[in-house]
Amino acid sequence: MRLFVFGLGFSAQAFIRQHRAQFSAIAGTVRSAGKATALTPLGVEALSFTGTEAAEPAISAWLAKADGVLVSVPPGADGCPALRAFAPEITTSRTIRWIGYLSTVGVYGDHGGAWVDETSALLTHNTRSLLRIEAERSWATQAATAGHALDILRLPGIYGPGRNALVDVAEGRARRIARPGQVFNRIHVDDIAATLATLTARAAGGPAEPRIGIYNVSDDEPAPQGDVITYAASLLGIAPPPETTLEEAGLSPMGLSFWTENKRIANARLKAELGIQLAYPNYRIGLDALFAAGEGRPTA
Repeated sequence: MRLFVFGLGFSAQAFIRQHRAQFSAIAGTVRSAGKATALTPLGVEALSFTGTEAAEPAISAWLAKADGVLVSVPPGADGCPALRAFAPEITTSRTIRWIGYLSTVGVYGDHGGAWVDETSALLTHNTRSLLRIEAERSWATQAATAGHALDILRLPGIYGPGRNALVDVAEGRARRIARPGQVFNRIHVDDIAATLATLTARAAGGPAEPRIGIYNVSDDEPAPQGDVITYAASLLGIAPPPETTLEEAGLSPMGLSFWTENKRIANARLKAELGIQLAYPNYRIGLDALFAAGEGRPTA
């Protein structure tokens, strides 16, 4: 497959780094020249696209020959920037077999800590998550119109190399906030990459088919934020930060918004339909592996 990626960020780069051999060519968008240079070792053609400025003509040329499109950019008030700028090229493409859209479990909103799956009501009142719902619907409409296969991956908090509780604790940024009954959901970036590899391999191996799939890509064990911080500190052999209340934590308005919703994300469909076996089914296994790789410890 030839893959085009809107938004070569943390998750997309992990996917490409681990599964580059699946593709004959890969290109994607970045917002700065510096980021484009950093992607050269991955064998990716990086093109500038901010969503507000005129896009490089090479993006349209790439979409005309791409077999798959992965969308990993957040929507704005006027919708998904990739679809807003390139809807005609994507809809009329004769080569695109698959589209993947990285969304968020934030679309479910607050369920009082109950388990939710892909059929659960979307109850969010958060502006960012409402924009995600509209973006999901826009991509679903596009896929239905063009006859494309579309997979929507709803993601929780993402952690992995360089972005995890071990680093936060070691650098003194971690807070251990106590709020009885509150849990958060998370996923290791490598499990996102493995899911995308399964979906793109399925698209490459069979006839193009119009369909829409929605998958929660989350681990098996929603857990309190403080438990994760405490476990990371124990691996590092240091005392965890003192427990504090939400009111005392001094979080930004965006940080506070995550604490207004409480739910447990079920991933049964991911396993049953795609056969995914998570490499990191809970935060302890994920942090153990990251600690073994040297995360949170000074380099020699």
